[in-house]
Amino acid sequence: MRGATNMPNGGSEVPRSPYGLQADYRMIWIIAAFSLLLMTVDRAVVRRRMAASALRMRRAVTAAAWAADLLPFLFSGVTFAVYRDNPTAVTMASMWVFFAYMVLAVARLPLNLCLLASKRVWVHAAGGVLSAAAAAAFVYGMAVTRTDYVINRIEIVSDRLPASFDGYKIVQLSDLHVGTMLRPQRETERIVELCNGTDADMAVFCGDLINIRHSEIGPVAPALSRLRAADGVYSVTGNHDLGVYVRDTISLPIEENTRRVIAAETALGWRVLDNETVYVCRGGDSVSLTGLSFDRVWAERRHSPDLPASKIAGAYDGVPQSLFNVTLSHIPQLWDDIVSEGYGDLTLAGHVHAMQMKLRVGGRGVSPAAIRYSRWSGLYAEHGRNLYINDGIGCVLFPMRVGARPEITVFVLRSGGNGV
Repeated sequence: MRGATNMPNGGSEVPRSPYGLQADYRMIWIIAAFSLLLMTVDRAVVRRRMAASALRMRRAVTAAAWAADLLPFLFSGVTFAVYRDNPTAVTMASMWVFFAYMVLAVARLPLNLCLLASKRVWVHAAGGVLSAAAAAAFVYGMAVTRTDYVINRIEIVSDRLPASFDGYKIVQLSDLHVGTMLRPQRETERIVELCNGTDADMAVFCGDLINIRHSEIGPVAPALSRLRAADGVYSVTGNHDLGVYVRDTISLPIEENTRRVIAAETALGWRVLDNETVYVCRGGDSVSLTGLSFDRVWAERRHSPDLPASKIAGAYDGVPQSLFNVTLSHIPQLWDDIVSEGYGDLTLAGHVHAMQMKLRVGGRGVSPAAIRYSRWSGLYAEHGRNLYINDGIGCVLFPMRVGARPEITVFVLRSGGNGV
């Protein structure tokens, strides 16, 4: 590791709780409301289009349609009754069930709405085309886009960067979620190969290495240990890394899962920055690199713009504001706080995934993530400071990426000017 020195700092205290975060209840209610809409539309279509059919036939068709509409809840009910925990196999199965729900129920909605809206054949045909296109997009997102890695190259220009760092390259990864990769060894080998091929001076990982539990790292550790950069590999923890989604927190307490994830990343040769700052030197110049750990107080509101207070300032204790600073933060919502502390010339984050759905039109694209996040993907530049939100690599909830290609980002730092 070339020219890096440590400056330890105290992190925010983790509040103790007997239970991990079991689920995102707001998301459950959204899915439940949408499923109720699907069921209502299905019932109306059966009544209108099958009015002349036997009652038994109408009931059978309605029951089949409703089973598809309720797939996530039927599966969750069974698994909660059978398992006291959520092992990796069950988590993977739940993702496939949700994928089936998207293809069999959600994709059917345009056709059903057109069947209700008009009696014209061309309207029905248009609805059929839209539904087929939606189903095809979901399948393509699973089979192709999910591993269609893109390397985005971003140039960051700042008059605060020392001339000796002109041309310095940082490669960023985020949100691998290795526990829900379909072919974890093969996929991580390819990702590491692409990163190493960038010949970066530094590699950074912005959290969520795992999906549920620390044991997911084992199969991919040999590949990830081959990630290399001249000045080292640095990482921070994300919400999934803590273990807040483990159901059986008696067998695996949250604190123990977090400890084992950090130990596993350290064993890979990565430097986990736990609310602390290190320095990278070139000749007589240096830049500061700060890593902010994900604080458990943020877990319940991890998608909210208004996060509970945390002691992130401690990570910058004694760090000269005159130095160009790179900050790693899993969640992008911390950017305003980072800048208010006088740091974050370049803040690198992940977490959002563009909700794994992005229509690539215009500069940033269009995504449902824009509904929940004011900053959700790509580069944001304000007052000479820069935030970059990487779209991540892995998947949660469903094993597909519709338009939102898994991303590796390479930053080239340039000295001079007043921003990007």
